[in-house]
Amino acid sequence: MSRFPRPDYQSLDLYAPDRRPVALDLADNTNRWGPHPGAVTAVRAADDDTYTRYPYLYANDLRDAIVRRYGVPADSITTGCGSDDVLDSAFRAAAPEGGTVTFAGPSFSMVEPFANMNGRRAVEIPWSRALADPETLLAGDPVLVYVCRPNNPTGESAPRAWIDALLAAVARRGGPLVILDEAYADFAPESLLAEAPTIPHLLVTRTLSKAFGLAGFRVGFAVGTPVVAREVEKSRGPYKVSRIAERAAVAALDDEDGWVTRTTLEAVENRAKLFAALQERGLRPIPSCANFLLFQVPDGSARAWNDALRAQGVAIRPFPACPDVGDAMRVTVAPWPMMERFLDALDTVLAEGSAPAPPGARAPDRKAAE
Repeated sequence: MSRFPRPDYQSLDLYAPDRRPVALDLADNTNRWGPHPGAVTAVRAADDDTYTRYPYLYANDLRDAIVRRYGVPADSITTGCGSDDVLDSAFRAAAPEGGTVTFAGPSFSMVEPFANMNGRRAVEIPWSRALADPETLLAGDPVLVYVCRPNNPTGESAPRAWIDALLAAVARRGGPLVILDEAYADFAPESLLAEAPTIPHLLVTRTLSKAFGLAGFRVGFAVGTPVVAREVEKSRGPYKVSRIAERAAVAALDDEDGWVTRTTLEAVENRAKLFAALQERGLRPIPSCANFLLFQVPDGSARAWNDALRAQGVAIRPFPACPDVGDAMRVTVAPWPMMERFLDALDTVLAEGSAPAPPGARAPDRKAAE
């Protein structure tokens, strides 16, 4: 007899981060500069067919816009309903059920659920071990290897030489598929996207939820060899990108007035300013190549920090017992007035002692500053 649900689904739960509304939400790494203006214009100009007809089977216009922006061949591209959809499809296409998915952790929280959903077992390798030797990710003959670069939640970016060593080891073995998740690559100094069509066993994933300001539309894509892209495309099925989302995405990717370039540059500048501001308060942020910063708090106190900042009307993301880090908090980089609002809330928490502060952490002496 069939059994519902699958026995291995017992370990799964709904994705449920704290989404209680606050005055300033800096918890999810989306674009706080707003949506791409060209995307908004394109949506407002949509005709009736945009709403009443099915979209292209495989997002033809979106694929063409990716070709224009990144110069990669059309047959090397696969698209989906957010990069989550592309990742899920790649996990499904990678190999028959069974086997393991290895990843360097801490990392994107959906890696283990995607592995379990698709009949695989996720094995987390601590970043410290993986960085010392990338071949640790190949131990046990995995069917798929996942690497987030820049990494979520730490913001760190694995060195290019490390990536090259991992891919060389994979090439010697004839597999497995390596997924390089570049959700935050627009804020980083380098990317493998343009090279992906020529590198066997590699799939580079991207999203329009971060730098392009389109998280609400759920648009993602990936680039690999034509063989890899086709197999992932088959796995994800047709009609995954809606007509209205595709219109918005095409306008954002074309970026005719340079909005993405300007706001991304401002985010990188504000990231450096915020890093310095956290250090001035005696906190220890981790150097980041993404649009967020992770800083440590005393073990066991991440939820207390979360509650204390929410009491000040500000949400950032708590990470209790984060591997290789300990308890930590992640804050999205935003326009500087929002950063000042966050820092004011942080100063209040530090001054009031409403959450245990790391040794040396302190609120600035405002009177002395005046």
